[in-house]
Amino acid sequence: MTSTPSRLPRWGPTLWANAVSFVNARVATAGIDAPIAPSIRFSSRVLSIGERPKAHDTVVNLRGAIVLPGLINAHDHLELNHYGRLKGRDRYENASGWIADMRPRLSADPTIRDGRAHPLVERVFIGMLKNLLAGVTMVAHHNPFYPEMRRTMAVRVVRRYGWAHSFLLERQPAGARGEPGGDVARRWQATPADAPFVLHLAEGVDEEARAELSRLEALGCLKPNTVIVHGVAIDGDGWRRVADAGAGLVWCPASNDFLFGQSVPVRALLDDGDRRGTDRDRSSVNIALGTDSRVTGSRDLLEELREARDAAPVSEAELLRMVTTSAAKLLRQPRLGGLTVGGPADLVVIPPFAAEPAAALLKTTRRDVRLVMVGGRPLVADPDLAAVFRARRVKLRPLRVDAAPKLADAGLVRRIAGCPIVEPGVTAI
Repeated sequence: MTSTPSRLPRWGPTLWANAVSFVNARVATAGIDAPIAPSIRFSSRVLSIGERPKAHDTVVNLRGAIVLPGLINAHDHLELNHYGRLKGRDRYENASGWIADMRPRLSADPTIRDGRAHPLVERVFIGMLKNLLAGVTMVAHHNPFYPEMRRTMAVRVVRRYGWAHSFLLERQPAGARGEPGGDVARRWQATPADAPFVLHLAEGVDEEARAELSRLEALGCLKPNTVIVHGVAIDGDGWRRVADAGAGLVWCPASNDFLFGQSVPVRALLDDGDRRGTDRDRSSVNIALGTDSRVTGSRDLLEELREARDAAPVSEAELLRMVTTSAAKLLRQPRLGGLTVGGPADLVVIPPFAAEPAAALLKTTRRDVRLVMVGGRPLVADPDLAAVFRARRVKLRPLRVDAAPKLADAGLVRRIAGCPIVEPGVTAI
């Protein structure tokens, strides 16, 4: 018999909490390319940037650490992150081949059977934890928004969206409870024009995958709110059509390389976007970065950033935008992706591993992350930032992340300790 998991405390405003001022910091604000500010003051929202602390603030000297907007993971399947990487051959021509290889293993492989036996609430919790520890404060889950996610998410999850899995799985099981992938045209039609419509498209390198973009266009579903995940088989002419439609891409280089040995020519898309930028009547492809699940993707978003750097000649600043401002735009999240006065205090603090914030982020692993905060609530931090928990009236407990001592929200630590799925490298103390 499985006990009911305890709920995490709701993130957001905390009664009688003090405002906090980070000083001697390097704050990367909403524009990313904007000047670096030396301080930031916040409660549940950002109160000021670059100003002196106010009376009664809790003042924390960051000693040069870098403050970034909370990162956004633009594509994950939260219920699938307790598995390791799985495939049946070295390279695939189409995602359909990988799916065909996996189907018999669902019942024959005891490790997979055991993983599927865990309650869904525990599986999505591990997906949340994967993201939180890597500095992600918002994630886009590609599948139904399960009721279990309302009581186990310490990070924000995109809630207003439309989705279909893919053309391949329109009438086949795709969700954790066997929900079908969904009729692409009907799902798109049911999605409000101001909400993202997300689907796997052109996931492969063969003619079948290449034909999917034209199929989507023929249905009238390539529109400004269309979010293409993967897009490996789309050629240059296809990407120009995507740009003309105002649609966007979630790039998952680690997953693409694992299955197909290649990915999207992102440099060419960015260069074409720069050329189009001189023409106000022409759009460019907005690109965000996503991890996919650990079944085919990377360990977390920090690792995915390094995979992306190695996969294409993309600058560190461009990669930072893909997990902040560009991701927020693609997912229709105007309040997120930056640090602005009046905006949510969703932020991550990292060590000053490099002079430029983007370069420092590319050197950061999850054990290095100094603080992750959602809505002014500290969730995980280094021990020397205990004052932030006290100021925000958040009870804390010790935690270890990849052998590094941390402090965390006590409710989160209890939840980790009670979860039957072990996240490698994480120990509740």
